[in-house]
Amino acid sequence: MSTIAESFAALFGHAPDGHFAAPGRVNLIGEHTDYNDGYVLPFAIDRVARIAVKIHHSAEARTLRVASTMGGDVIEADLGTLAAEDVTPWARYVAGVFWAFGQKGFTLPGADILLDSTVPIGAGLSSSAAIECAVALALNEMLRLGLSREELVLLCQNAENNFVGAPTGTLDQSASLLSTADHALFLDCRTRESRQVNLPLEAENLQILVIDTRVSHAHDSGGYKELVEACTLGARELGVPALRDVSPERLPEAKQLLHPDIYRRVRHIVTENQRVLDTIERLDANGPAAIGDLLLASHASMRDDFGISCEELDLAVDAAMAAGALGARMTGGGFGGSAIALVESSQAQAVSERVLKDFAEAGYTTPEIFSVVPGPGAQRL
Repeated sequence: MSTIAESFAALFGHAPDGHFAAPGRVNLIGEHTDYNDGYVLPFAIDRVARIAVKIHHSAEARTLRVASTMGGDVIEADLGTLAAEDVTPWARYVAGVFWAFGQKGFTLPGADILLDSTVPIGAGLSSSAAIECAVALALNEMLRLGLSREELVLLCQNAENNFVGAPTGTLDQSASLLSTADHALFLDCRTRESRQVNLPLEAENLQILVIDTRVSHAHDSGGYKELVEACTLGARELGVPALRDVSPERLPEAKQLLHPDIYRRVRHIVTENQRVLDTIERLDANGPAAIGDLLLASHASMRDDFGISCEELDLAVDAAMAAGALGARMTGGGFGGSAIALVESSQAQAVSERVLKDFAEAGYTTPEIFSVVPGPGAQRL
């Protein structure tokens, strides 16, 4: 198998200047709270988007050329007239970063970029943010633009919100750029303050299994946007800047004020924020074996209140728990994607086998199941 450098040279006719990688992420807990100014607790995983990059140094060359090791043609776009409709959907995550740098006042030269990714697409593990963050770090370092990683988080969010058209918060990009190995990242999405939370899975003989249901989802789908709108409406009717400002004690009042559908969305956000804080408290005091019931409660809330689960995700959670998992929940934006199961390492095979068996009996597509460890954020290779 050729290396990414060899594939790059074969495609573009010259060697790359640099190689960069950015990870996907698992959100341990804190779903859809990010765009409500709330709390999230993701960690970077050991599956990454890698890119090989060559910057065009001639002043007139403002052409972006992008390709993927997955196949397909080389995609070209003029950076002077760049628009989302000029490129195929997956390449918008690359082109959008160039666009976002332009929005900050940088006039970038063109570049050749080859993408190779081990982050499953559509699995709720943030394959899109991994691409964005790898490209942003590459441009920032290779062109010596001087932006901090926190500034790159916002730049990548701008690319996804306003170029790609997905109304996401900063959770995914923060996890990909700011994470450290063997830790989860506690992020306050209002202040953007963060801290590393110890997540010593291996030392505690624990694993987190990802169960990719193979039910694909997309953040720029209508369902995601409707949830954002419901949360915005709920905050407005409760007279607060964002749902982060609604305490659990206000939920009885909210139930009286809001339409039942809006109330359920609000209740998920309010209780999920509290679950994030409770999870951190338990991790600090007792370690990861103590958080299983919070993961389960989070899944129930996403299924019943926020309406973003599906039959395959529910089956993955139920099967994992029946086989002895300590806790399980869907992770990511929902409408498909992946579930995670916190398991004792000695039980990992039994849990995987039970999930595969139950999926087969239900007639569902065979899921992909793999273990992930908390890894480092984006880096130059």
